[in-house]
Amino acid sequence: MQAASAEYRSALDAVCDFYAEPMDMRFFGVVLRSREDMKRFYGFLHAHVLESVRVLNFAASDTLTAVDAIVRVEGISDLDRTTLDANGAPGLFPIRKGEVQEMRQFIFYTLREGKIANVECALMPSG
Repeated sequence: MQAASAEYRSALDAVCDFYAEPMDMRFFGVVLRSREDMKRFYGFLHAHVLESVRVLNFAASDTLTAVDAIVRVEGISDLDRTTLDANGAPGLFPIRKGEVQEMRQFIFYTLREGKIANVECALMPSG
């Protein structure tokens, strides 16, 4: 795995600033509880895939933000089941370099004092 660029690390730090500590982020077997967990996981994931999110629907209040989105991942290197499991991502799908996966997801962000404290995600069945 290639080391993350200083620009990427800076962007990831900026994203982490939106999250409360401790946090409770759970999706597809991934559990993140801290800023360091987020940086480790996303540093790992983005070494293997390019990820983008297309928001279809969005709703927000002072305590909750809900997003209905298409999450697109494109393999930039092969990512197999063994590597996913070893990096705490048992519910994510293996992907090969050049392969594209698109998944409709419903993501709920619970806010505490203006920061994201809890994230829950559901995958819409394909078909």
